[in-house]
Amino acid sequence: LHALLEGGPWDAAVLIAPHPGLESEGERPARRASDAEWGSMALSGEWPSFLERWEGQGVLKRTPNSEWQMADRRLLAARRREVARSFIDWSLGAQESLWGRLQEIRCPVLWCAGEADPKFSSLAERAVGLMPDAALWLAPGAGHRVPWGAPEAFRAKIGEFLERVGS
Repeated sequence: LHALLEGGPWDAAVLIAPHPGLESEGERPARRASDAEWGSMALSGEWPSFLERWEGQGVLKRTPNSEWQMADRRLLAARRREVARSFIDWSLGAQESLWGRLQEIRCPVLWCAGEADPKFSSLAERAVGLMPDAALWLAPGAGHRVPWGAPEAFRAKIGEFLERVGS
């Protein structure tokens, strides 16, 4: 979202479950503290324990009957310093809220969220209503990880969107 608002070479965009930002200044310190705790666990905790806790969060749990596979996250252990840093550098608590600027995004946008991800589906519905050329797609049966939760439907939807914006 930040990149789209900064301008650049974007003719169109596909967004997968982004968060436009925290709206209350009061939410920021708690989010920064939570992200710092995750960063600390990633850096100095037992890597398998960190992965188990991270993957065990409700928003990241697999949807029923899902057979998707992601890359083996154990391989990230070699990059644990970078993973830990990302919790600090990219903390939602440190980011500017973009809710008031979404109407500035002029290129066509396909905003994707999983229908089994109520938090990000709700954010998506609200955000798309604020944008001049945005479409919402709720991936059937998918949770937060749309490309892995509904891979065939995701590929088809992206293809449709690209055909529409390319013509």
